[in-house]
Amino acid sequence: MLIPKKVKFRKWQTMRTNKKSITPETRGTKISFGSFGLKAETQARIKSNQIESARKVISRTLTKAGKYWIRIFPDRPYTQKAAQMGMGKGKGDPQGYCVDVSPGRILFEVDGAEESIAREALRKAGTKLPVKSRVVARVEK
Repeated sequence: MLIPKKVKFRKWQTMRTNKKSITPETRGTKISFGSFGLKAETQARIKSNQIESARKVISRTLTKAGKYWIRIFPDRPYTQKAAQMGMGKGKGDPQGYCVDVSPGRILFEVDGAEESIAREALRKAGTKLPVKSRVVARVEK
């Protein structure tokens, strides 16, 4: 699973957002490396184990035919309190890392495989993630 080598702060603040005022992503919205990409359509926090699950599906579907890129990295720690724990008594312990994804962000890219195989691999990967996503193709200029 993806985790940062070291972090500046052990715990981050939650940063609750108004679901009605989610701004679309401005960075990482274009396909840079591959021919096909998986684009997020909604906002969510994707955990490192969900990214790993999607990565496994892509690598198994592509076999040795293609190459893939992961365009997101989980650098945000998330915490959780122990089960059967009452309210109060401070913030929970860090459980893992996640990444905030806004609409428009490219999550994965694929190249070197047939179009049908690449689209199927990205479609399967999208089902493993907590965001609505769609497969997009590179626009040639």
